Amino acid sequence: MDIITTHLNADFDALASAVAIKKLYPDAVIVMPGAMEKKVKEFVELFLPSEIKKFKEIPLEQVKRLIIVDTKHPDRIGPLKTLISEQGVKIHIYDHHPVTKDDIKGELEVIENVGAVSTIITGILQKKKLLITPMEATLLCLGIYQETGSLLFSTTTSKDLIAAAYLLKRGANLNIVSDFLKVEMSKEEISLLNELVGSLKEVILQDKKIKIAKGNMEGFGDVAHLAHTIMDMEDIDAIFMLVGMADKILVVARSKAPEVDVAQILSEFGGGGHPAAASATIKDMPFEIAEERLEASLKRHVKPMKFAADVMTSPVIVLDWARTIKDAEDMMTKYGVNVLPIVKNNKYAGILTREVVEKALFHGFHKSKCIDFSTIDAATVVTSTPIEEVEAIMIEQNQRFVPVLNGEMIEGAITRTDIMRALYEDLLRKSRVSIGESTKSKALNRFDRNVAAMMKDQLPDSLYQMLLRAGETADAMGVGVYLVGGCVRDLLRREENFDIDIVVEGDGIEFAKKLSQQIGAKVLTHNRFGTASVIISSAGKKGESLRIDIATSRTEYYESPATLPKVEISSIKKDLYRRDFTINTLAVKLNKKYFGLLIDFFGGQRDLKDKQIRVLHNLSFVEDPTRAFRAIRFSERFGFKLTKHTENLIKLAIKMDIFEKLSGSRIYDEIVLIFKETNPIKALKRLGDYNLLNVIHKKLSFTPAIENLLVAVHETMIWFDLLFLDEKYDKAIIYIMALMDNLKHEEMKEALTRLMVSKQTEEKIIQDRYSSQEILKRLNPDNPIEIYHLLAGRTMEAILLAMASCKHNEKKKAISQFLVELRTIKPIIKGKDLIDIGIHPGPIFSEIFSKILDEKLLKRLRTKEEEVEFARKIVALS
Repeated sequence: MDIITTHLNADFDALASAVAIKKLYPDAVIVMPGAMEKKVKEFVELFLPSEIKKFKEIPLEQVKRLIIVDTKHPDRIGPLKTLISEQGVKIHIYDHHPVTKDDIKGELEVIENVGAVSTIITGILQKKKLLITPMEATLLCLGIYQETGSLLFSTTTSKDLIAAAYLLKRGANLNIVSDFLKVEMSKEEISLLNELVGSLKEVILQDKKIKIAKGNMEGFGDVAHLAHTIMDMEDIDAIFMLVGMADKILVVARSKAPEVDVAQILSEFGGGGHPAAASATIKDMPFEIAEERLEASLKRHVKPMKFAADVMTSPVIVLDWARTIKDAEDMMTKYGVNVLPIVKNNKYAGILTREVVEKALFHGFHKSKCIDFSTIDAATVVTSTPIEEVEAIMIEQNQRFVPVLNGEMIEGAITRTDIMRALYEDLLRKSRVSIGESTKSKALNRFDRNVAAMMKDQLPDSLYQMLLRAGETADAMGVGVYLVGGCVRDLLRREENFDIDIVVEGDGIEFAKKLSQQIGAKVLTHNRFGTASVIISSAGKKGESLRIDIATSRTEYYESPATLPKVEISSIKKDLYRRDFTINTLAVKLNKKYFGLLIDFFGGQRDLKDKQIRVLHNLSFVEDPTRAFRAIRFSERFGFKLTKHTENLIKLAIKMDIFEKLSGSRIYDEIVLIFKETNPIKALKRLGDYNLLNVIHKKLSFTPAIENLLVAVHETMIWFDLLFLDEKYDKAIIYIMALMDNLKHEEMKEALTRLMVSKQTEEKIIQDRYSSQEILKRLNPDNPIEIYHLLAGRTMEAILLAMASCKHNEKKKAISQFLVELRTIKPIIKGKDLIDIGIHPGPIFSEIFSKILDEKLLKRLRTKEEEVEFARKIVALS
């Protein structure tokens, strides 16, 4: 016998899940372990969605399988708890609550971080193509709407919305949903509410305003909605209601502050639920004792969500005490910082600010030791200092830079920017948090966003599991680890990108070695650069090998414009700051506790939303001019616009002749990527508009004639690709030849030399250009034999350029005929056939095959027999 059950005091999500899961277990019996909410009971009595048995009607000794929905805590299934320990009883669990150590373990566990269990089961039914009735759809809709606050709670996920949309298509009646979700208070409930409000007691812990309310009611009833009412009436972070009912006290708690995890607090009373919504039942305890124990539990469990370690920058650039004031100025300029910690024998000794350095230089103290002008009594903190204390230090002591120490060693630093960002995140979190939220999706994240569910949806499962293992490996090493770069950007854009880059705030190579051991992968290390690659077999979407690039978090500085940067180990924040555009500075934390937290220091999300390309700082194009080419590439690839400021900085870099110092090979690499990733015609036109083509050669420009040729090249390659011949050719070379069509031979060589292409590539481009011109000059469209012998042996790049350049329709058709038909024509007979008819091997063989080919090109020979007969005639004439 199979039975389906749920938690005590079943709500609509519990009922809907139990009724709907019966479609997967058609022979199972639904059993309620206790009472149902008042509205739920009314729904059952009115619509009778399914037969529901009482506990006492079930012969427990016959139960072979227990299917539990909307809970996995043993105390919440009432008397059915006894079946958990029974041998031979299989347990299947469907739930959306956070996992705890006391959870029931099942043979099958379907647990997802979504707004409602009804969402999970709707998805299963849809996937299995199991039809549901309009009434079943309405009930499931009730479950989702009640649990997600009509899709308004921030725990609502995209899956909840998709499930609700599907249920509406299946006939869900929103009028019924609306009627049953209306909260109408009885006289008794209004009286209880007045009593609760009148008894409110305020407790403030960690700047969180918590109120405790007490009241009594006769009999039993659903009072959870009164907690919502009080939350709406009072400006508070959490409410705990103690309601006396006959021989027990019902505790109902709601919270909109992650610091106040009500499920954890009420766990001491045997209760459970969500971190933001929980309840407990206390028996045989007076109100006063219960309230006293509750306050004690609050003091134990309400902790600050953020500590110094959570917002500090680490590692920190430091300056040795004996270095000069001039050294300090140079270092501040090189790294773009305004404060430097001073160390003596690697121990913290004070801080030095830019204002002090500038004044010291003004007064001529260039060679003085930096320790002489340092502030040695500046306030410091440790990693476990609550962020509120750090805020107080900065405000009360007017200190904008606070060192974070571990003993006498400097562990990190907190700036005013770090504090402002932390405060802003709290503001955003408070504006978004609503009853029913899970701490997992909001604690300590950057701009209150977690993308773990998005990662699971969009990445292959093998890759997602690898990222989980990466977080576990980093935890074991005690380091931070992040997914960075284009993969994160395209994850938010809902575009596929499995180019995986991981940054480690620690030893990247050591991390890569340990991760590869954990997952059984191959590792390639690059000690010089502090990077490594982990190669995972059959982990890609199509079963191909997957390459994971791993690097140590770094910062960089440029000793002069347009040169390659110098790189040093740094924090994730500094690592992201060295990147090109804000949309590429996004990162996702992979450590287990905060897996999926989106890190956005520089407004990348905003620019993705606004579809714009923005540089991080004003010297970006001066330090690395190739970013100008990259800006155009990203702009065309994504359909984004360059911000006005970014455009002005490109024009300024050109005006300053910065590009003259840029390595040609780096320009060539960017040009090739433009050909591969964008519509090259639009991209090249924009490069011309910004005068960036002149960087390659002063006579290179985007004229109407060049534009027409590039369009013809683009259309020719599309036509050829549609033949599905699976023939590879280099599109970049064809585009380069077309782009340089107005350059003379020597000018093209100069341009290619500027691009520093390999000697082999340069020779190929020049030869293919000449070959293309020769084809157009000599081609006779009326003679298939001449067409074949002129084009055979030419490279595909030369032939396609000739076809695109051709203004003569008949010649263009002739080239097309060669590609589609003529080049595949060959004699059917072989040397053995010639021997069989008495012809001795020798030069005569080549003559025969050549003449047979020409005849076939003229369509005079079609069969093998005709070829044999023709060969005999050639021999006879000879």
